[in-house]
Amino acid sequence: MTDAPKKIKNPNTQTVTEVKHWTDRLFSFRVTRPQSLRFRSGEFVMIGLMGDNGRPLLRAYSIASPSWDETLEFYSIKVPDGPLTSKLQHIKVGDEIIMRPKPVGTLVHDALIPGKRLWFFATGTGFAPFASLIREPQTYDDYDEIIMCHTCREVADLEYGRQLVESLQDDPLIGEMVAGKLRYFPTTTREQSPMMGRITHKLEDGSLFKDLGVAPICKEIDRAMVCGSLELNIDLKRILEGFGLEEGANSKPAHYVVEKAFVD
Repeated sequence: MTDAPKKIKNPNTQTVTEVKHWTDRLFSFRVTRPQSLRFRSGEFVMIGLMGDNGRPLLRAYSIASPSWDETLEFYSIKVPDGPLTSKLQHIKVGDEIIMRPKPVGTLVHDALIPGKRLWFFATGTGFAPFASLIREPQTYDDYDEIIMCHTCREVADLEYGRQLVESLQDDPLIGEMVAGKLRYFPTTTREQSPMMGRITHKLEDGSLFKDLGVAPICKEIDRAMVCGSLELNIDLKRILEGFGLEEGANSKPAHYVVEKAFVD
């Protein structure tokens, strides 16, 4: 009698270990991490599920966990008729997702020249790469001040980011590094909240700097990363360049970078 052959795990699939639904439109989940995967905090990978036609349906998702984490976290919107998210939102612990473990992206420290103050600008699930970067020790080694700006329509949409930022103070790895360096600036555009308004408007009228009690952006000390809708990216490119900042890339580091990958 011989032993039954062992089932060999597909190297391109990872197992779901945790799922949390934040609102009826937003959820986060964790999956196992391939032992061979190396990535820089802020990068993204292609993940997805099998489509109805039997072919993989993949989209770019920023890795929300930092490079040192043992599992991979993702933060996603739910789109009822979205080709991928309409299915992905129903995953459960133990399910498998497809992943192409080739990380890429522009929201990495290597794409910026040295500075003193780092701005993170995000809307909606664009918070994901910054969820990785605000848990990355290098962020606090490289900068004296980090300002995390997150804009959403409603207060509940900010909850994932708010809880994460608050938890960092007690983080055994970077808690002491975060203290006094990380500032969180959440705003809403529809539901009433302590801070209202689009981040682009607050940059243009100067109210952002007044609310934070800081000096306006200048290219000598400020660096920035942007992740959001195409409209936000275009507007912020124009605004940041109005402050004298130049766009950078992995091959040519400069003052700011914008992520160009989108989820349906």
